[in-house]
Amino acid sequence: MSSNPSPDVTTAFLFPGQGGFDGEALRRAKERHPQIGRVFARLDAVTEELYGSRVSEVLFGERKADLRDLLDNDPWASQVAIYGAGLAAYEILAAQGVAPDVLAGHSLGEITALVAAGAFSVEDGVRIVARRVAVIERQGGVDGRMVALAASAERTRKLLELVDEPLLAVATENHDEQTVVSGPAGILDRVVAIAGQLDVGAIEIDTPFPFHTPALAPAAPEFAAYVRKLDQRPLNRPVYSPILQRYYEPGDALADLLAEHFTRPVRFAAAVRHLRETGAEVFVEAGGRAALSKLVAKVTDGSAVRSLPTLALTGGRLALDGTLDALREAGLAAPERGGLAELLAPSVPADVFAAYWSERGHMVLELVRTELDAFRKSTEGRGTEPESRPAAAVEPEPAAAVEPEPAAEAAPAPAPEAPAAPASSARPEGYGRDQLFGELRTLYAEALEYPEDVFEDEVQLEAELGVDSVKQVELLSRVSSRYGLPPRESGFRLATYNTMGKITDFVLQQLNDRGAHTPASATG
Repeated sequence: MSSNPSPDVTTAFLFPGQGGFDGEALRRAKERHPQIGRVFARLDAVTEELYGSRVSEVLFGERKADLRDLLDNDPWASQVAIYGAGLAAYEILAAQGVAPDVLAGHSLGEITALVAAGAFSVEDGVRIVARRVAVIERQGGVDGRMVALAASAERTRKLLELVDEPLLAVATENHDEQTVVSGPAGILDRVVAIAGQLDVGAIEIDTPFPFHTPALAPAAPEFAAYVRKLDQRPLNRPVYSPILQRYYEPGDALADLLAEHFTRPVRFAAAVRHLRETGAEVFVEAGGRAALSKLVAKVTDGSAVRSLPTLALTGGRLALDGTLDALREAGLAAPERGGLAELLAPSVPADVFAAYWSERGHMVLELVRTELDAFRKSTEGRGTEPESRPAAAVEPEPAAAVEPEPAAEAAPAPAPEAPAAPASSARPEGYGRDQLFGELRTLYAEALEYPEDVFEDEVQLEAELGVDSVKQVELLSRVSSRYGLPPRESGFRLATYNTMGKITDFVLQQLNDRGAHTPASATG
């Protein structure tokens, strides 16, 4: 097991897996927290592509969907809903200035934790969740079940020995009195019957398939091959894995490790104990229901640990409200925590900055993340890459997992200074507009996987081609890196450069301002 990479683990965010969705709590929170709408709008683009349906319409339409309803009618939506609720809760907490020291997920929640830590984009996270479902379906996983037994892991394993079925497995070890078993439906009926004879309680888990069982081994290679094709990024927060029983490390191949989740058990109780032993005092469940909060309370019974739910209803009230109050009282919530307000806006009153950060802080964080990612890629192989260190050594504010508001409403933070362009991309003398337009069109077409001919001079990138502002910021970062452009001025507004022609003119002007010669005949 890896040692704890940080001596200052105080606050841990936990992301739930199967069963971790409360439709009514999510709907109530959506009315007051815009982060939920923004997160699910990004999920919609992928679910429409994969399933021909927007997950938001399933969850927030006229028909109120609870988890049981989703499992019966839209199994894919149940998994995306759990994932989306976890990310939405994370974004709400981040907007309130809550900075976790470590993230951890329970089964499916481990994918959410990795996305929240920046390892994959929000959209690729949906694709990973969807492919996880698809490969299990192809292996006949729909015939399996998961059952929680009121027994320790040791006693449960002895019970399974009585059945002697190789496809049965201990799937999760939640606490000393609850262990989840996964396997074929018919065989699990025998397990439940034996448990009843031994006065061991059994509860069915709300899940579309069995997870963490040897029966899924054939599905793992296909899943790993798919995830390998996605863009894996460095983590910006430490992520502890209850499955691996260690922190994810910079050199980890996440595709292979996520594939191991198919067959390896979730040792949640051991993970909570490890985090507690290394200093964690506050556990916040970022997601639906309050199952993990209750499990933490069971595991840490008798200690001074605080276990707080978010998107759950307790006593008819949204648990998120009380959790935010508790975090504020503990000094763990507020945008100015850690000197952020003093660093970015020392002359602005704290309450004004808090209101601004709650509504627009995600824009700043997303811009910084994309610019840093572009900078990192531009320096790879040139001797300027910072020395690799444990993930916990990097302590920025949480990377936003939501789409920014249109930049016309608020100017993004100044971008980090772009490195000098590589020699292969340096601009030669006589670089005219037509040539530059052609190169930019090729760059955008390859990045977006669009035909080049759709990028006409006046075509609207967002309104007509559907290129959202997050992707536009990322593409401009690539352009800046390729052509060695200076940092964009603080008054730069993305909405002003909403066509390929305007972007070309902007880049050309930047190049001209550097003193390079462009013949008048080539600017047409």
